[in-house]
Amino acid sequence: MASFQSNPFLLFLLSLMVVVASASGGEFTLGKEKPTRSTKKEKPTRSPKKEKSTHLHFYMHDSNGGRKPTAIRVVQGPPLNLPGSNSNFGDVFVMDDPLTEGPKSTSTSKLVGRAQGLHVFASRDSADTALLLTTNLVFTEGKYNGSTLSILARDAIFAPVRELPVVGGTGEFRLARGYALLKTHSFNTNSSNAVLDLDVHVMHY
Repeated sequence: MASFQSNPFLLFLLSLMVVVASASGGEFTLGKEKPTRSTKKEKPTRSPKKEKSTHLHFYMHDSNGGRKPTAIRVVQGPPLNLPGSNSNFGDVFVMDDPLTEGPKSTSTSKLVGRAQGLHVFASRDSADTALLLTTNLVFTEGKYNGSTLSILARDAIFAPVRELPVVGGTGEFRLARGYALLKTHSFNTNSSNAVLDLDVHVMHY
């Protein structure tokens, strides 16, 4: 193997690297930038928007039957055939439920938005049936038109009041956080159609 002394080309490259390092001062820092001086006066940064509190109240119409269902089953869980087990365990429903100002049908109550998402029967115990509810509340009226709120929650459907966390939002509800109190206003045991009362409290910017 040739040494540096016997190879003029390698010796020349080594000399060149030493000259370059000397010219640059030999200083190198990773992940740091030196501040640059500016002759212009920096503008003061804008103060952040103040956090606001909003309370909303409306009704959600969940229809599983009829000619125009708003919730349909897309996955059916296997039968468990176990004492006390929930025959719906594992079922997945996709929904596009209308939201209205009042509890009456959409033909008589003003439409304010839609609840679009899915719910999954996530409890094996038939005595405490609970859903995994994940949905976007998409508003279509007034200053909230085009804004959304996102809910990710456990919905124990037979409890008189369920508290659902609001985990985010868009538009007027950007960076939203809060909760929704959900009550069953009415339920038809034959069709499984339900009208749900939603009382929403959120903080947002």
